[in-house]
Amino acid sequence: MTSPRIVLAVIGLCAALGLVLPGYAVTLLTEALILALFALSLDLLVGHARLTSFGHAGPWGFGAYVAAGLLLTTNLPMPVALIGAALATAILAVPVGWLCVRTTGVAFAMLSLAFAQLGYAVVFKWNAVTGGSDGLPGVPRTGGLGLDWLAERGGFHILAALALAGAFLLARGFVRSPLGRVVAAVRENEDRARALGYDSARAKLAVFVLSYGLAGLAGGLYAAFARFVSPELFFWTVSGHVLVMVVLGGAGTLVGPMLGAALLFFAEHELSGLSESWGLLLGVLFIVIVIFAPQGLMGWVMRIRRGGRPRAAH
Repeated sequence: MTSPRIVLAVIGLCAALGLVLPGYAVTLLTEALILALFALSLDLLVGHARLTSFGHAGPWGFGAYVAAGLLLTTNLPMPVALIGAALATAILAVPVGWLCVRTTGVAFAMLSLAFAQLGYAVVFKWNAVTGGSDGLPGVPRTGGLGLDWLAERGGFHILAALALAGAFLLARGFVRSPLGRVVAAVRENEDRARALGYDSARAKLAVFVLSYGLAGLAGGLYAAFARFVSPELFFWTVSGHVLVMVVLGGAGTLVGPMLGAALLFFAEHELSGLSESWGLLLGVLFIVIVIFAPQGLMGWVMRIRRGGRPRAAH
């Protein structure tokens, strides 16, 4: 596993770059950091608990709308609103997770997708609160408490980097905790874990709530970043997009999905400027990675560090 010091150093470097890069580059890097946090949250489910979710757009969109609502209707400082979005999403995850974790495999994936689509339907129809199809524009970046600098481009960039660093440490601490090891045991053999006296449903619910809370934090950051939220945040393609990031980077590594998010984001941005057929070029890139790095980019890196040669998938 990659040293947390290296990961934090890289995040710190990204934060420092926000102070010297031109404005547009800072904007791109900030969005990449937010997407890295989103992918990290899904990796707790997909990689650590082996619960493949097709509905991770649900907590992402819910967190975005909660943060947007708080920032538009109150004078709360932005960090407080973001924490509120994360906590609200984690609370919502309790009843949703209670239902979802009692299933596995395709059933879990479809149930998670159903809840995300339910969220899409609610925000699309509830015009009085969510703005319906028009969404909520003009989301402010409020300061307060001596934090007015967060409203600036560079300050918000640093906030996104700090959120990613904190989320990484929290996720890593959970994975290495006794409860995280119970989740790993349930992942490998749920029947044996139950026979040993572990409550598998409670363990899976814990990782579900943490995953949703971090996704809500990422969604809140995105609402403040884009200064606009709409029902499209809940759409199933968003869930598929972040799932590709996790698989591309290497599920179960925490670092890999963050790397996959950055790679996919910048690849889409650069390739779209090179050719109108950028989707085809991106597909070729995916094929190459799947063939030569079947366990994702981090799996490929770790195999090299162990002295083994990367092999193509068979």
